[in-house]
Amino acid sequence: MYDVSNKFNSFYKNHVVLPKEQKKRLFRLKNLNIDRLKEGLKDYNEENKTNYQIVETVVQGSVAMSTVTQNESNDYDIDVAIVFDKGNVLDGTIAVKNMVANALKKKCKQFNVEPEAKTNCVRIVYAEGYHVDFAIYRRFTNENGEYQYEHCGSQWRTRDPRAITKWFIDENKSKNYKLRVVARLLKMFCKSRNDWVMPGGLVQSVLVNECFQSDERIDKMFYETLKSVRDRLILNKEVNNPADQEQSLKLIKKDDVRLERLESRLTTYLNKLDVLSEEDCTLRQAIEAWKDFFNHSYWEEQWEQAKETNAVVAKSYSTTKDVLYDETEEFMEYIFPLKIQYSLSLECKVTHDGWRTMFLNEMLRKRVHLPSSRQLDFYIQHHNVPKPYQVYWKVKNSGDEAKRRNCIRGQIVKTNSETHSERTSFRGEHFVECYIVKNRVCVARDRIEVPIVTNE
Repeated sequence: MYDVSNKFNSFYKNHVVLPKEQKKRLFRLKNLNIDRLKEGLKDYNEENKTNYQIVETVVQGSVAMSTVTQNESNDYDIDVAIVFDKGNVLDGTIAVKNMVANALKKKCKQFNVEPEAKTNCVRIVYAEGYHVDFAIYRRFTNENGEYQYEHCGSQWRTRDPRAITKWFIDENKSKNYKLRVVARLLKMFCKSRNDWVMPGGLVQSVLVNECFQSDERIDKMFYETLKSVRDRLILNKEVNNPADQEQSLKLIKKDDVRLERLESRLTTYLNKLDVLSEEDCTLRQAIEAWKDFFNHSYWEEQWEQAKETNAVVAKSYSTTKDVLYDETEEFMEYIFPLKIQYSLSLECKVTHDGWRTMFLNEMLRKRVHLPSSRQLDFYIQHHNVPKPYQVYWKVKNSGDEAKRRNCIRGQIVKTNSETHSERTSFRGEHFVECYIVKNRVCVARDRIEVPIVTNE
């Protein structure tokens, strides 16, 4: 298969992955509308002499799984679970959704379309085209002291608001963090024409996960996975919820039609990529094939640049600039509910041969940055969480050097140890976090910054 992996890397980094500022904007919109709902609930409670209280909010869907892509434009779907205690919410599902919709209406009077109670959520639609879906849950404590959740649809059904996000995180990790890459690229294809209506993002992610084909080259990995998805759809178009295999993700008749379209369009456009496997395939043919596939101006620009720089060669090579790094960071709020009710403080002993022992918090107070090649021994200096509990640690590297080395880390690891050791290696504003989890709820956390100024 003709190798355009360097150009594919650049396409992915610059035109597929949502830029940091746009990600922040989505979370600002999420927070803004949660605040609107909470303020609206206050007014609703005053008027109706009720006391409805949201006890948890959980980001869900493509925002939580970080599979949102640039070509979704303003068609962003921001999914948020709002959770009530079971004893503090009505039993009737229609009544609960109407209550939430009415609370939102009190703070969304500037919207062209009023908040609407739908079968599985309450929706706010922005004039620009994107929308916020509030999925409603209620929780109760089971006999083991753990929270159990029920979703408000046509009836109350047992469902964990974090289950699908956790499934995706685990599957992405098991595939060396490449599942998210292919899922984003498939979404780019599915939204590459304005008149296409294709299966939703979760269905796409389930299919990609089931049919995933690993490869060092991003273009080949994507191509081989899509061939497997197409072949799978020819044989079977049933797609089940990964968190509940007894539940189909095809909820309405239109979902069958959309899966048929996906199979048909994959067949058509994969056939156009057959040229990549021909021995005499040229760079121009390869670029034209991917341009046709993604319908994106980036690929037209690649051919124009190649002509201008006389870079039309039989094979293209990766550059340092185009090398991808694995997005490995995990977030505790996607794994467990957060209910910080106990204290936790971290300290770190910094040692090095011929160098007096110091403590990191003291260095931070004095604004002293760490040099490289130092031993770091982190430990829980104090906490007041009663046993039993579990201890988790997270080490996150940041900066250009961490990306160049493909070493941003950020995984949350259960160790049950109150100490954790590292060494300073390269420049960056890094940090370490520690969490204590009790009855599957994060009840204490702390963070300590680790600023490193020089390389080894």
